[in-house]
Amino acid sequence: MRVNCKFQFMNIIEQLSFKTEGYQIVNITENIQELVQRHEFKKGLVNLSILHTSASLTVQENASQDVLNDIRTFLSNLVPDSANYLHDVEGPDDMPAHLKTLITNTNLTVSVVSNKLLLGVWQGIYLCEWRKFGQTRSIIVHLLGE
Repeated sequence: MRVNCKFQFMNIIEQLSFKTEGYQIVNITENIQELVQRHEFKKGLVNLSILHTSASLTVQENASQDVLNDIRTFLSNLVPDSANYLHDVEGPDDMPAHLKTLITNTNLTVSVVSNKLLLGVWQGIYLCEWRKFGQTRSIIVHLLGE
């Protein structure tokens, strides 16, 4: 059986760069939504991949800054900077950053419906910078759908 599809399949890959200020959680939802709208991407999936091992991505509450502060505090307590890590070639904050990335995400997939990211009312997409000093972070955005 053959099915005729009357839509244009999109397979778009773009790279976004973000300059961080050091140990912070940055809301990047609007940047991703702008990309979806610019490409007139109607429905499908957006896959995000961060190209670093000391930063991560997450979907989290976007209404209260206290949530993000509590997450930072929790992870700092769970993964202290002062432990005697073997890996310290890139500085004493590097290994704790790797461990925080290990327990968070380096890839996210979000649905798109009617040209909008399908997120809950209180959800946003965040880049998590786990190093103490600012970095330039690259995220690959892959749009698949119509």
